[in-house]
Formats: sequence, structure tokens, C-alpha cells
Amino acid sequence: MRPRVSVQDSALLSGNFSLRIDPVRSEDAGLYEALVAYNTLIQSCQVELGVITVTLSPPSPVIENEPLLLSCNSSHQASLVEMCWFHNGHLVPTSRTFCSLHGALSILRPAMSDAGSWRCQLRYSDNEIISTTYHLQILGFDGPTNPVVYAAAGSAA
Repeated sequence: MRPRVSVQDSALLSGNFSLRIDPVRSEDAGLYEALVAYNTLIQSCQVELGVITVTLSPPSPVIENEPLLLSCNSSHQASLVEMCWFHNGHLVPTSRTFCSLHGALSILRPAMSDAGSWRCQLRYSDNEIISTTYHLQILGFDGPTNPVVYAAAGSAA
């Protein structure tokens, strides 16, 4: 996993044996164990790392008015009960524009207003709720809807 993993050497003396993974990948999910030996004492701890991912199809850049699919997946083992999508903090209802299909959100005609923060929230049969955020960027024009712009003579336009 090198060079994505690190241990804070300065924190070891105070008993902090944290492992930092940056960036986390889907294949990093699983059980991690730390063993610490000090004189004749051996301590161990186990931590399970779950990973949630959002993927974009087609990959970036997203072009305005071209359909896209945001997929959300997690390494959690329980049965998925519910999936919700939020755009800039607001729940996205299913409509003609936004269709939710098997863990994915389809945006049929993305507009510049669809850019921003998209959060996928998964709820499982064991009542575990997991979420992650994806920042969507869209290439297009964010100007007036009317292609005619009037400006006063002598002013800037």
C-alpha cells in the first residue's frame, strides 16, 4: 500500500499507533490489526475498515445535457434497505429528470444547476447508515437563457 500509508512516528511515544491511508481505495476494505510490543507486554487491536464509493459514468468531464449515472457502492455486508441522494443538502425526489436505479442515480439532461455536492446515503438491514459525498462538475454555459443581450451605448457588456 505504499506510499499511501503512514504512521505518525512522533505520536508513537504517546501511545498513538494510528495508521493513515490516503487516499482510501475500494480494495482497502477489510480487517486491520495492530500489534505493539513493549518490553514483555504485547498489545493488539483490530479495526474493520468499510469503504463507500461513488463513481461517475461516463467519467469526468460531464457535459451539459449529456446523460450521466452516479453509482454508490459500499463494502458493508448487510442487505441494502434504502438509498437516498441529496444535492447541496436537499433530498432529491425521483422524477423524469432524476431516476434512481439499483444503487445509481441517472440524470438524463444534466444542467449547470446540477453541479455541486451530491451525497449518497445508504441504510442497511442492521440499521447501519453510511454516506459519502461526491463533488460533480459540469461543463457548459451558465449565462442568460435568452441569447440576446442588450447593453447601453458607452457601457461595458
